[in-house]
Amino acid sequence: MAKDQKKQPRPKAETPKGFRDYFGADVTERKHMLDRIAEVYHRHGFDPLETSAVETVEALGKFLPDVDRPNAGVFAWQEEAVPGGGTGDWLALRYDLTAPLARVAAQFRNDLPSPYRRYAMGPVWRNEKPGPGRFRQFYQCDADTVGSASVAADAEVCAMLADALEAVGIARGDYIVRINNRKVLNGVLEAAQVREDQADDVLRTIDKFDKVGRDGVLALLTKGRKDDSGAFIDGVGLDEAQAAPVLAFLTSKGSDNAATLKNLRAAVGEAVIGREGVDELAQIADMLAAMGVGADRAVIDPSIVRGLGYYTGPVFEAELTFEILDEKGRKRQFGSVAGGGRYDGLVERFTGQKVPATGVSIGVDRLLAALRAKGLAGQTEQGPVVVTVMDRDRMADYQAMAAELRAAGIRAEIYLGNPKNFGNQLKYADKRGAPVAIIQGGDEADRGMVQVKDLVLGAKIAAEASHDEWKAQPAQTEVPRAELVAEVKRILG
Repeated sequence: MAKDQKKQPRPKAETPKGFRDYFGADVTERKHMLDRIAEVYHRHGFDPLETSAVETVEALGKFLPDVDRPNAGVFAWQEEAVPGGGTGDWLALRYDLTAPLARVAAQFRNDLPSPYRRYAMGPVWRNEKPGPGRFRQFYQCDADTVGSASVAADAEVCAMLADALEAVGIARGDYIVRINNRKVLNGVLEAAQVREDQADDVLRTIDKFDKVGRDGVLALLTKGRKDDSGAFIDGVGLDEAQAAPVLAFLTSKGSDNAATLKNLRAAVGEAVIGREGVDELAQIADMLAAMGVGADRAVIDPSIVRGLGYYTGPVFEAELTFEILDEKGRKRQFGSVAGGGRYDGLVERFTGQKVPATGVSIGVDRLLAALRAKGLAGQTEQGPVVVTVMDRDRMADYQAMAAELRAAGIRAEIYLGNPKNFGNQLKYADKRGAPVAIIQGGDEADRGMVQVKDLVLGAKIAAEASHDEWKAQPAQTEVPRAELVAEVKRILG
């Protein structure tokens, strides 16, 4: 190396900010959970769909208002900047699974069945500021029906969501699917005589109901209020008579669906769109009951207001009702793990024609965290059987053992490190979570035998048994080489 050449600094071995790595148990637990969900979706007639991780920014519909560069919320680049060049299109990593679905539904509308029912699972990317528990890459799990205006499609998605939660291990009584309708809220806004320029402010205020309560919402709808810091927040400017239908809407949850629907009819008054929304909720309640989804699994609940600015009809949210301890040791409910609704305007961006659609998205990482909190994750991963190496020159014999185990459907591997220290091989097996270790030295090979060590039983005996008990119930047995697979199956069984 020339003296004037500077030595290049070593790259830092670290993940980019806002990203993380997933190791064996994380990947396996997530796959196990998603496989159970996929089985439910498949039984309901939904087909899998995988779309590209990259979409045109035009298809995503995300732009900054004041510059040519796309919205900072997506990871985007211009194709010309890529070696080889292109058309100059802006491309981006997908930020959800719904925009790609809308593109697919428009692009292949002459080939796909209508309605088109699909589910999709995979990573999405958000170019946003990361924080605790907030990452820039995460998994989503969606199921949608495109092309059906019937609320039967919404009811089916709600029933399917309840089935999926139970399939992954969430017990009945530990979750509830709550259902509302944007049309009802539109009727409430009409009954309250809210001006068009006030509608967004009213929506944002309604969204704060669970934080500030009835009186807080009333203040924010009218003259304003002081927040916890003492700062004054201006109100929307409605009078109390206008605010009354909004409050009636937010507090209309009754003792059962019939009572809730009755209260909602009173809240929307004579507004046609509002009455249409209540009728749709009534139909959904009837259909859910017909599918065996009772009030212990799904209910009409007007307090579900998040996302109402985006959805055009029924909306739903799955909430886990059991308590967990937070980082400060306080009890709190786990909260929402899935949400969705009807979005009849998304495909229209491509076709110019209204295409009805409804669907739900499950927060994969959040649901997996819930399963872990309940002790329902972690039982799915078992390490491989480890074939130890006692003699380097007999590696082919060890390979044959592993191959026989794999052929019998048993996960198995050979120790490929330095075999000189046998204790290190058993430490490796322990770190891999191996249930069994296979041992064959020259003496066993000459006699046609093999040692099979039950590592799970061995650990239990070492922790609980006396020396005499340990001698009476050894975790290591010697069997004929021909019986290796049968003995391992017996232990695993």
